[in-house]
Amino acid sequence: MDKTIKIVAAVLAIVVVVSMAVLFSGTPAQKGASGATTLYFFYGEECPHCHNVMPFINNMTKKYPDVDIRLLEIWHNETNQQIYQQVFADAGATPSGVPSVVFGKTVLVGDRDIPAKLEGVIQDYLKKKS
Repeated sequence: MDKTIKIVAAVLAIVVVVSMAVLFSGTPAQKGASGATTLYFFYGEECPHCHNVMPFINNMTKKYPDVDIRLLEIWHNETNQQIYQQVFADAGATPSGVPSVVFGKTVLVGDRDIPAKLEGVIQDYLKKKS
C-alpha cells in the first residue's frame, strides 16, 4: 500500500511540474491555439468595475474568435496571480489593479479605458497580422 501511495504521489508531482512548465513557458505575445497573440483579461471576482467590463470582454471573445482571449480571476487564484505578475513584467509594466488587459506590450486598466480602447487595439493587431 505504501508503495502505491508513493507511486501516485510521484506521478502527481510530475504532472504538476510539467503543467507549471507549460503554463509559464511563454510571454504575453506567445501564439495561442488559434495562432493568435494571447490577450489577457485580469479581474477580481467581487470587483464591481470588473463586472461592468465583463459583458464587453465576452462580446470581444465572440466578435474576434481569432484572438486568444483569456479571462483570469486573480483575487482567489494563486496561479492566475502569478501569471498576472509575469505578464505585466513581460509587458514592461507594473501591475496596477483590476480590471486590466495586457495584449503584447499594450496595457489597459479600468472600466473606462478597456471599453474605450481595446477594440481598436485588437483591430490594429488583426490588420498587422493579415
